[in-house]
Amino acid sequence: MRLLPLIAATFFMVSGGPYAIEDILGGAGFGWAILILLVLPFIWSLPTALMIGELASAIPAEGGFYVWVRRALGPYWGYQEGWLSLSASIFDMAIYPAFFVSYLGRFNPALTDGWHGYALKLAVVVVCCAWNLRGAPAIGNDSVWMSALLLAPFMVFVGIGFWHGITHPAAVQWSGPGTESALSTAILVAMWNYMGWDNASTVAQEVENPQRTYPRAMIASTIVVAVSYILPLAAMAIAGLTVASFSTGDWIAAGKTLGGPLLGTAIALGGVITGVGMFNALVMSYTRLPMAMAEEGMLPRALARRNGRGVPWVSVLFCGLAWALALSLTFERLITIDLILYGSSLLLEFVALVVLRIKEPSLVRPFKAGNLAFAIALGVGPAALIGYALYASRADVVKLGHSSMSALLFSLLVGLLGPILYRFTAVPRRRARALSVEPVGD
Repeated sequence: MRLLPLIAATFFMVSGGPYAIEDILGGAGFGWAILILLVLPFIWSLPTALMIGELASAIPAEGGFYVWVRRALGPYWGYQEGWLSLSASIFDMAIYPAFFVSYLGRFNPALTDGWHGYALKLAVVVVCCAWNLRGAPAIGNDSVWMSALLLAPFMVFVGIGFWHGITHPAAVQWSGPGTESALSTAILVAMWNYMGWDNASTVAQEVENPQRTYPRAMIASTIVVAVSYILPLAAMAIAGLTVASFSTGDWIAAGKTLGGPLLGTAIALGGVITGVGMFNALVMSYTRLPMAMAEEGMLPRALARRNGRGVPWVSVLFCGLAWALALSLTFERLITIDLILYGSSLLLEFVALVVLRIKEPSLVRPFKAGNLAFAIALGVGPAALIGYALYASRADVVKLGHSSMSALLFSLLVGLLGPILYRFTAVPRRRARALSVEPVGD
């Protein structure tokens, strides 16, 4: 995978365009929404991108962040990193097939009614898993044209919005509801829309010249994602469109207002592409984790099997089955759970960055994110935001069927399964593997 396909794949792993930022605008208004989307890249995305740029260029291993944490902190914490990431994927990956179905229903609601909706979600899982069997380079190349297709309507939208604002000046509604709850929701949704940069690291051995490509791809994709969020909001503001009740899916209505039915339809089609593109790119990323863990004796060896194109096909099938089963669960507050589990794994990666600086000072680092003090400081902003997310979501409730519990408690229970699974699955497997390679005495 070369630079441009890696940027495009990272774009889908993190963003997939302006879709899903509607709740930021509806909750905070133009002024706060644009400010949040401008500030967060500097304290959330850029530190993560710099951390990944250094570690991916120094240790370009298949499995990415799992390998970094294991190398820095040992097998126990490496396993926890893998568990937190894979468990977060269950909640994260449930969102994108639903996203696909939601936008497809804008063309004809009958297509997604009742069992049709579930069947279409399942089809997304099956198609993307089969798609991934072609290999990471193919996924990266396909991400390029898909990202171009979904961003094209927004380029038109931005052009029309600014032109309308210049030729027909209107009062900008900078303020939103302004409540603490609305602003908290806006920040949490923005954090979710800016997370996932480390997912690109798991395919490092399938990237051309990763030492040079990763740092450039991380910085470039950070800029692309931020611009794809901020410019459409700025165009809406200057064009004088209202933010009242602006929520998920309302880009279509905004497109029809500025550019007519054709632009609204193009934006809806872009939403369909986003759902598939994000799920597809993340399948590529997440399925390398069980493979890397299996190769080191953490999981059954079968998960490390690859096809002729180097794709861990057993891992793809295993993860695809898990994601398909999750489609039937009626989870609420998916973003909260995802943030907590993902945030915990991200903090381990920042710890690994610092520990490796101390533990392996002679490690060749083609890209280095400043001195040791700067490396330590990189994790401060993300840690503070994760702490805020925990505080802001303290009253959130997750519903599982007919029962419910605190989202924080639920996330904690999921996280605590990691040490238990390590004790009863990974430890015996590693012991058996160690005994099998010991030399036989006289």
